[in-house]
Amino acid sequence: QVQLVESGGGLVQAGGSLRLSCIASGTGIYTFNAAGWYRQVQGNQRDWVARIDGHRITNYDDSVKGRFTIARDNAKNAIYLQMSNLRPEDTAVYYCQMNIRGGNYWGQGTQVTVSS
Repeated sequence: QVQLVESGGGLVQAGGSLRLSCIASGTGIYTFNAAGWYRQVQGNQRDWVARIDGHRITNYDDSVKGRFTIARDNAKNAIYLQMSNLRPEDTAVYYCQMNIRGGNYWGQGTQVTVSS
């Protein structure tokens, strides 16, 4: 069974920074392929934020480009999201997602709140 555990959310003032982490655990995990971060505001759909593939090629939604950076550590089965110059509109629950052995797995979500 695969489990993704997120950490790093919290409350920060506009212009501040946070770093989210997502670590995969479980039997049979040797590597993961593409992975990404999504976010969801209550009552809205879950939106894609950033993606990194097995070659470390990254893509970002236009709303976070230049402010957020996604990274991966294959040895730790982890991905990260460094968020800088945060804005109130970045407030959401952030979810990580990993493709492991052909299956898509999700973290439990971590709340990020940016005050103005």
